[in-house]
Amino acid sequence: MSTVKHSPYIIIGAGIHGLSTAYHLALELKARGKGSGRDIIVVDKTGVSAGASGIACGVIRNNYYQPAMRELMAHSVEVWETDPAAYSYNPVGYMQISSESMHEDVASIYQQQRAIGYESTFIEGAADCSNYMLDIFHDWQAQGITSVLHEKSGGYANNSKALQGLAAKAEAEGVRIIAGVTVTGFDRDSQGSINSVQTETGDIQCDYVVVAPGPWAKQFWDMLEMPSTISIKNPDTGVIADHIPMWIYWSLQEGTLGVDPNLQKTNDGRMPPVIHVDTDAPLYSDKDGSLITDKMWGIYYKPDFHFGGIQGGAAPFIVDKPAEAVAVDPYGPESPEFIVGNDFSTMWVSALAHCQKRFSGTMPQYKDEPSGGIGAFTPDSFPVFDIFHGNCYMIADSNHGYKMLGVGKLVAEDICGDQSRLLEPFRFSRYREGKLHPVSNSPFPWS
Repeated sequence: MSTVKHSPYIIIGAGIHGLSTAYHLALELKARGKGSGRDIIVVDKTGVSAGASGIACGVIRNNYYQPAMRELMAHSVEVWETDPAAYSYNPVGYMQISSESMHEDVASIYQQQRAIGYESTFIEGAADCSNYMLDIFHDWQAQGITSVLHEKSGGYANNSKALQGLAAKAEAEGVRIIAGVTVTGFDRDSQGSINSVQTETGDIQCDYVVVAPGPWAKQFWDMLEMPSTISIKNPDTGVIADHIPMWIYWSLQEGTLGVDPNLQKTNDGRMPPVIHVDTDAPLYSDKDGSLITDKMWGIYYKPDFHFGGIQGGAAPFIVDKPAEAVAVDPYGPESPEFIVGNDFSTMWVSALAHCQKRFSGTMPQYKDEPSGGIGAFTPDSFPVFDIFHGNCYMIADSNHGYKMLGVGKLVAEDICGDQSRLLEPFRFSRYREGKLHPVSNSPFPWS
C-alpha cells in the first residue's frame, strides 16, 4: 500500500504505456535539468503487467493503412530496437497476406512505408505470392492471395518479460512503482487542474498526472468528468453527427495451439515472421469440412515459447451492450463473460490449416484454457493522446497498445514542452474538426 502523500508526477497504470512514459519522462527530466525519476511514481491497482499488457500477444508491426498510425508505429519499432534484450524483443519481421479485396489498401501501405524509409517487400499477383510464400513455408496452401507485404522489421515480444524489463529500466532511473493502489477519483483546484489523486489508501497530491488505463479508459474518462457522447464532423460532407458514444467495447479473440513452437520454422530452419492473413476465401472446418464462413476473415499467428505453442488470434467482435453496462473486471482470462469459446478455436485452427498443411489435424492440441479480454475503443477505433484539465495526459490507446512502446517517449517529450508531430493526429479535437483517419477493408478495427 502507498504511504506517499505527494509526488510531482503520478502515472496511473503499470502497463506498456505507463511504464514507458515513466522511464522516458525520467530521462527527459534529467536531461533538461528539471528533475529525475525520483519525481515520478507509478501506481497500479494490481501491479506490473497485471492488465491488458500482461496477456497481450506481443506482436510489433508497422502495418497500418493510416499514414499517422504508420509513422507512429515506425517510431515505436525503433524504440523496441534500442534494447531488444531488456524488452525480450524478437525481430523476426511481419507479413500481411491478403486477398484481392485488400490489394489496393496494402499497395498503399507499401508505398507509404517506402516514403518513410521503412523496409518492406511487396509481392503482387496470385502466382508470385504463392511462390514467395512457398519459398518460406513448403506447405503454404492458402488460395486467392494476391498481395504479400513482408515487413523486415517488427516481430513480437514476450509480454510479461518486456514489462518487467521496462519496469527495471524505470526503477534504475529512480521511478517508484507502487502496487495495490486503486484510484477512485481526482481533486481539482479552482482553475480546473488536478491537484491530487484520490485512492483507496489516501489522497496523493501532485503537479501532473498521466493516465494510462488500457481497457479501463472509460472509467477514468468518467472520473475526469469528460463527455460520454461527442459530436463528429464528416470530413467529406461537413455534416456533424451528434450524441455519438465515446466508448464501445470489443471482445478480443486469442488462443494457443499446444504444439512445439519449432513446428513453424521456415524452410531454412529459422524462426518465421509473424503471419497475418486477411482473406475472403471460404473457410471450412478442419474437423468436419463444414463451411465456417464465406465472408471476410482474418487471423494472425506466430510461434511463441512463452505461450508454449503457436499463439495468435482472429478479428474481434463488438460487445453488444452500452458501454455503461460492460463490466471490465474481472479482466481477461478471469472473466466468465469475455473468454473465447469453441467457435474461436474451431475457426482459428481451421484457418491455420487453410494456410499451412502442417496444422491440419491439430485441432485436439488447441489449449483449452481461459483466454481473451476486451478493449475500450474510441468512436473511430484510433487512440486519443491528449492533455485535459491543463495537467492530465490521457493515453487512451483504443486497444492498439502493446506494440506502441514509443508512445511513452513522445508523451514524455510532450509533457516537457516539445509538442509531438507524431501525436498531433490523435488529439481529441479531431472529432469535432473532422480530421479523421482513413479506414481500410481489413476485418480488424485497428488496421
